[in-house]
Amino acid sequence: MIGFSRYFAGATAATLLWFTAASAQALEVGIIGFQFSSETHARVVNAATAAAKAKGWVVTVLNSEGSLPKHAEQIDALVVKKVDAIIIAMGKPTEAEAKLKSAQDKGIPIVTVMSGSSPHTLFDIQTNEYKVGAEAGLYLLGQLGYRGNIVTSRFDLNVATRIRGKVLDAVLSENQAIKEIGKFSMSRTQSWRDDVRAGMQALLLQHQGRINGIWASFDGQAYVIDDLLKAQGIKKGQIPFVSVDGGKETYARIADPNSTLLATVAIPFEEMGRQAVDAIQTIVVEKKPKETVTKGPYLFRDAVLVDKTNVHEYLR
Repeated sequence: MIGFSRYFAGATAATLLWFTAASAQALEVGIIGFQFSSETHARVVNAATAAAKAKGWVVTVLNSEGSLPKHAEQIDALVVKKVDAIIIAMGKPTEAEAKLKSAQDKGIPIVTVMSGSSPHTLFDIQTNEYKVGAEAGLYLLGQLGYRGNIVTSRFDLNVATRIRGKVLDAVLSENQAIKEIGKFSMSRTQSWRDDVRAGMQALLLQHQGRINGIWASFDGQAYVIDDLLKAQGIKKGQIPFVSVDGGKETYARIADPNSTLLATVAIPFEEMGRQAVDAIQTIVVEKKPKETVTKGPYLFRDAVLVDKTNVHEYLR
C-alpha cells in the first residue's frame, strides 16, 4: 500500500511536470479585429480564435472598435506582452506602420487578413480585390443592359473596398452609357451604419425616380441600403443592387423575394482566419520558411459570385 502511494505520488508529480512543460510550450497569439460590429471582421477573428484554441494555443483577442489610435495601442500592448505571433483582421498597416515595425524588431511575426501588405508583416491573406471589383461591377452593368444611372456607396479608408471602387471606376470609364449620378463615401468607422443610412437616404431622395442600379462596396452597407429601399416600396429587381462579402444574412436577403439585394461576391472569411493560424503553425511552430506558404506579400483566396442561381448552395 505504501509502495503504491509512493508510486502514485511520483506519477502525479511527473504528470504535473509534464503539464507544466506543455503549458510553457503553448504558443501565445494575439488576434486583433479592427471593428467587431462589422460582421466580416468578427467572422475572421472568430474562425482564427477557434482554430488557435483547437491547437491548444493561448489566445488574446482584442477589438479596436474602429478606432485607429486604439488599434495602434493594441498592437503595442501585444508587443509589450511578448506574444509569439499576431494576427490582424482588416487592419491599417499604413497608419499603424510604426507599431508593426516595433513588433518586427522584437521578432514577433504578424499575419494580416484583408488589410493590405506591409514590409513589417509576413503577408496578407485576401482575395484578389481587382477581380472581385470587376465581377461585382460587370454583374451590375449586365443587369442594366450596360445603360442607365447608378448610385454607389463607397468606403475609401479600407484598402479592399477602395480597390473595388477604383475598379468600378475603370469599368464605368469604358461603358459611357452608364452614368454614376450619385456617390456616397463612408467616412466614419465607429458609427458607420448611421453614416451610411444618412448618406444613402439623402442620395435616394435626391435622385428618386432616376436610379436604375445601386453598387455597395461591402455587404454591411448593403443591409442598410436594402432596408431604405424596402421602406420606399422598391421591389426586388426594380433597381438592380449588388454588393461584396457574403455571409448568412446576405444569402438570406438574396433569396428573400421581399429584399432588393440581387447578388454579392462572396469572400471566404472563415477560411482566411483559419489559414492565418495554419500559417503561424507552419512558420513559427514548424520553423519552415515563409515561402512554403506564399512567395509574395499576399496569399490569395478565391471569391464566388452568389445570386439567385446558386444562393441555395450557400443557405444549407
